[in-house]
Amino acid sequence: MTAKNPVISSDKIPEALYPVIESLCSVSIDIAKIIARGPLGQSLGHEVGENSDGDGQKALDVLTDEMFAEGLRTQDVRWYASEEQEEVVELNPKGSLALAIDPLDGSSNIDVNVSIGTIFSIYDAKPEANESFLRIANEQLAGGYVIYGPQVGLVVTFGAGTLQYVLDPDAGEFILVNDALTIPDNSNEFAINASNYRHWRKPVRAFIDDCVAGTDGPREENFNMRWVGSLVAEAHRILTRGGIFLYPSDARPGYEDGRLRMTYECAPIAFLIEQAGGKATDGSDPIMKHSVSKLHARTPLIFGSADKVDRVATYHDLPEQEVSALFGKRGLFRT
Repeated sequence: MTAKNPVISSDKIPEALYPVIESLCSVSIDIAKIIARGPLGQSLGHEVGENSDGDGQKALDVLTDEMFAEGLRTQDVRWYASEEQEEVVELNPKGSLALAIDPLDGSSNIDVNVSIGTIFSIYDAKPEANESFLRIANEQLAGGYVIYGPQVGLVVTFGAGTLQYVLDPDAGEFILVNDALTIPDNSNEFAINASNYRHWRKPVRAFIDDCVAGTDGPREENFNMRWVGSLVAEAHRILTRGGIFLYPSDARPGYEDGRLRMTYECAPIAFLIEQAGGKATDGSDPIMKHSVSKLHARTPLIFGSADKVDRVATYHDLPEQEVSALFGKRGLFRT
């Protein structure tokens, strides 16, 4: 019998984690094919229900969750925590690893052919299911994402730098293209959903006002705004071009602690960003020092080039009266 060709080289991947990473890559290749067919295949973007947090689920959300769970069932993964499932699932009772996953990030963009992705995080398994995930983010063994876009790519870290792979569609193999991905520090781009401006806290509004003021403002330079609505796409752009991404907490009900989930989204993205020389915080404190008390807990997330993330933190550290003064003087979005 002919041996199966590997879908990714093992050179840079820890031996104990290689089978799991290979399985993730194999499933991702199948998912990429489904996405590429779009409306030529099955319906992917229609609503099929809600997840445990009340967010709408697309057909592809559910399908990808099932595909990853099945693909990992024979691997060394005991506990499987998915954004699409309310509770942790036990896959292999003898497994030594715990894997958290957002099977399809950015699913609202399926119908408009915008890059979407899969985000994952790996920990060592503990005896109890939830204990394996309710822990400090810096205990991750690996964090990464697959992006389904013009190219299908894998970006992953094992704690010794950030690796970038691109899928060769002819060979069916992820090829290493950068073994030390580093965030550029000279980008003047920021990513935020400006339609929520009126709901933001004053430090966030003051920071954005200063960016929008351009060369006439205190930053004395012009900025461009980007917003995709897909965390993987935003992270990939920042890892490639630099800049800053902000999804802060705000005054709307349900957004007091931000909207992105710590376990499935923020922890692995923060791991990647820090290993690429950037920073990731909740506005003030590093995400990598955070832990959560429940599986689907949310947190504000700000990440990108280190100097820009640090600048946001200085706005949060200012006394209320100083932030109010800055905001009163520079509130360019206000009427």
